[in-house]
Amino acid sequence: MKKLLVALAVATTCMGGVVHAEEAKPDNELSFNAAGVSDYRYRGISQTRLNPALQGGADYVNNPTGLYASAWASTISWTRDSGGSGGVELDLSAGKRGQLSSDIGYDVGLLVYVYADNGLKDVVGLADANTREVYGQLSYGVAYIKYSLAVSNLFGIANSRNSSYVDVGANIDLTYGWTANLHAGYQNVKNNDASSYADWKVGLTRDFGIVTGALAVIGTNADKQAYASPANGKFLGKTALQLTLGKTF
Repeated sequence: MKKLLVALAVATTCMGGVVHAEEAKPDNELSFNAAGVSDYRYRGISQTRLNPALQGGADYVNNPTGLYASAWASTISWTRDSGGSGGVELDLSAGKRGQLSSDIGYDVGLLVYVYADNGLKDVVGLADANTREVYGQLSYGVAYIKYSLAVSNLFGIANSRNSSYVDVGANIDLTYGWTANLHAGYQNVKNNDASSYADWKVGLTRDFGIVTGALAVIGTNADKQAYASPANGKFLGKTALQLTLGKTF
């Protein structure tokens, strides 16, 4: 999964200026976002035990250089359900985006997932939930491919350093304000084949002015035992509808 608001930003970037010339942008831009989601799915796996979540963040970009930084947070339950503590995920990222040619764009950076005081390193068989990834993305028109590599253990899975995730997708303008969101991904978990899986998403987004809405079908082929909630045994990678209402300002 990373997330709906990022996908919306990619779609806007890819499609802006197709008909009209781009307006000049200020050197420095700062924006904020907030959203409510029926189920926080990341890479196809529910982070909230199939329950709703509140999310929000801030993004800064220096347009002349393409350098950017962002902070984003969401309510979660999986660290607590796994025997640790905490109820918030904080994502901190920084990187650089630009153009390799008129048609091909790139985005490289570092993403740190922070689960403050998660305590999972004290749970038998688990590691600290805090995770660091480096990533690189290429885009061509509405399509993109992204590769992420964990330079730490991955989300509390012991001995999982150098796990990787491949994300391929497209955000297609359907006109009249509608955008189709297509995604397929594969999470490879180092030294843990049972935790490796593929995920997919087919969705629609639309900016209604006051709020941006998105509806998507999300699913995985993840192992049902490996991704069963420790709290109630429910499969966290089940195919389901996800509704998101968000706003960027």
